[in-house]
Amino acid sequence: MIYLDHAASTPVLPEVAAAMRPWLLDECGNPSSLHAAGRRARKAVEDARETVAGCLEGDPREIIFTSGATESNALALEGAAEALRSKGDHVITAAAEHASVLETCERLGRRGFRVTVADVDGEGRVNPDAIARAMTPRTILVSVQWVNNEVGTVQPIREIRRASKGALLHTDAAQALGKVPVSVAEVDLLTFSAHKAHGPKGSGGLWVRRGTPLAPLLSGGGQEFERRAGTENVAGIVGTAEALRRACGDLAVSSAWMESLRERLRLALKGAMVHGPARDRAPHLLNVAFGGADGEAMVLALDAAGVCVSTGSACASLSALPSHVLKAMGVPPEVSKASLRFSVSSLTTEAEVDEAGRIVARVLDRLRAGVR
Repeated sequence: MIYLDHAASTPVLPEVAAAMRPWLLDECGNPSSLHAAGRRARKAVEDARETVAGCLEGDPREIIFTSGATESNALALEGAAEALRSKGDHVITAAAEHASVLETCERLGRRGFRVTVADVDGEGRVNPDAIARAMTPRTILVSVQWVNNEVGTVQPIREIRRASKGALLHTDAAQALGKVPVSVAEVDLLTFSAHKAHGPKGSGGLWVRRGTPLAPLLSGGGQEFERRAGTENVAGIVGTAEALRRACGDLAVSSAWMESLRERLRLALKGAMVHGPARDRAPHLLNVAFGGADGEAMVLALDAAGVCVSTGSACASLSALPSHVLKAMGVPPEVSKASLRFSVSSLTTEAEVDEAGRIVARVLDRLRAGVR
């Protein structure tokens, strides 16, 4: 199998699995317990918090561990909106955001908040001027992802920060950490995920700048500084920290390698239309359209031939609708439905990319000829 769907999920590194193993098989203490087993679990959680904070150049007390990016996005948006409701009721996001952000904003709208969805350009980029124009005295929160999860556009977060002055700025950095430089100095809330960076599924977190108002979504315990109740997933938290430590520590080398593989694949996919920017693109993502072939049919045919890719976000893979990201970029529906997302990682090899290019060409020829 040639796995080229790393934007959906990545394989867990052996070193990450080894770090998690004791907390899956040997240690059973609850981090809230006072006995020795509980204290060992608490130390593991706090050590992991220090590690993640170091990766983000933040403070350990600013890290809240969650079940992953979807929960973190909900906590950031709903938690901040509710905490600031007495000061304002206006939230701004962008049309190409991940569904977990857009649908949370829709939920806020049903609860009386006013939501502005800023357009993106043909490269999937948010114009900071559009954010500035949308700002009102009642704006309390702006949410723009650091890297688009379908086309890889790196958003101008620093400029958006300046444009949204007076409101909190949240960013979903699930596709950014370990791929591009990320600094929490530019934002107030930052979402991270483990399984996008060779860590375990079901684990991630939210960085919250000290002093940022945030109402909890889950109550019933004092865990995570009373902002996220529930017994901590010690194994997942340890795995998250080890994955992010390695991803951030090897960033320069791994990013350059992924970019070289992406460009190698782009050249191999002769005649494909590339979606997204030529510059300021994350190194691991390549979204392309093939004329004369349906994207879903391509995914299934490539899977049968041993190549794993996707038509877009894994969270929307069961939907028959065209990608909302490509739609926001102005891509016609017929082109969107012919599009595929390829994504590499630091573990991908040149041989895999070359073979994938050859297989894609063969599958494409068969589909265009009407051969199943």
